[in-house]
Amino acid sequence: MTLRQDWEFRGLVYQATDPALLDYLGAGGRTAYIGFDPTASSLHLGSLLQLCNLRRLQEAGNRPIALAGGGTGLIGDPSFKDSERPLLGPDELAANLEGIRAQLERFLDFSAGAGDARAVMADNAEWLTTIPVTEFLRQVGKHFTVNQMVAKESVRSRLDRDDSGLSFTEFSYMLLQAYDFLELHRRFACTVQLGGSDQWGNITMGAELVRKVTGHAAYGLTSPLLVRPDGRKYGKSEEGNERIWLDASRTSPFTLYQFLLNSEDSLVPVLLRFFTFLDHDAIVQLDADTSERPAERRGQRALATEVVSMVHGASVAAQVARAGLALFSEEIATLDESLLLEAVGDAPTSTVDRERLRTGVDPVDLLVETSLARSRAEARRFLTQGGVYVNNVRLDVEGSVTLGQALHDRYLVVRRGPRQLHLVVVA
Repeated sequence: MTLRQDWEFRGLVYQATDPALLDYLGAGGRTAYIGFDPTASSLHLGSLLQLCNLRRLQEAGNRPIALAGGGTGLIGDPSFKDSERPLLGPDELAANLEGIRAQLERFLDFSAGAGDARAVMADNAEWLTTIPVTEFLRQVGKHFTVNQMVAKESVRSRLDRDDSGLSFTEFSYMLLQAYDFLELHRRFACTVQLGGSDQWGNITMGAELVRKVTGHAAYGLTSPLLVRPDGRKYGKSEEGNERIWLDASRTSPFTLYQFLLNSEDSLVPVLLRFFTFLDHDAIVQLDADTSERPAERRGQRALATEVVSMVHGASVAAQVARAGLALFSEEIATLDESLLLEAVGDAPTSTVDRERLRTGVDPVDLLVETSLARSRAEARRFLTQGGVYVNNVRLDVEGSVTLGQALHDRYLVVRRGPRQLHLVVVA
């Protein structure tokens, strides 16, 4: 299968400066780059498509460059942002770059064994923080008119707003990114820049600068931006709209798995194409499974397993998948303490006295105290109907809850019905 066939099947191309660009990349031996924003110490799910694209290029025999914006990060990209970003300090920026480098190594081969396709990690602070301003204006500024820059949609969208303007600092960003392309072309013979569709204006300026200064051909390609059915960008949680990070200390592997597992059915075919390296036949079959038997969530499970395996490793993916299933089975008793707490992390919590548990707690009282029932009569009804569980073992109305049932000698997971959980901690 050619690179063109694969990328067209996956829908990875939104815009390209040349219709033959996929064939050009499919021949191998090219050098292409993508820039990553260092505003945090971790990349996030919104970065995953571009990480996968770099990996796909490397697997096709091209040399990928992951460009960390150590220089542009001091400015901030204004593209389609509502307001100016806070400027990062040098120490914060350095810490962010260190975190991002470690994540890139999970996707790209930086070893000598990759030969001519060996991945490169570059930092534009090397040139952007050392070039004199007069030299920058002579090399870059003279090649573009203000009229041309203002016409870019990313700039115009901010200028047209009454509630926010555009600082000169932000306005200069597209020139800095264009200079990145020129500098990477000089240093590594880079001829292609990739990014999301919101970067189209910046990418085309970079390709134009390379052609004007060197006379060499340069190209740009963008991929679609992922949006949810309600129009929100994909990659943020429902609660608080927080980002889903690729760093396990910021978003746990279990949370990442569950987020992907809960993806809307309509998004699953796109996500399988963008975020996995499954072959086409497997994806088509998962498309059919999602359409014909949505309750089984086979597409979502495959998506979650593939992504968590790629980001955190196959053993971690298997562990969190098991934890998700165990959350509603008696296997919950086999989870280690940290994974158990991750699995019930969103559940309300209360405490119960250890001595009280030694003699046994009335299940009716327990349901009322945990707010899983509004009254003792309602609690009895729930218990009689067989819909109450402690650690996924059905609780009888005549029974009692004792210390011996506590997981790790201190946790009781009380469940009413299919989804209402409450974590009781033994104090």
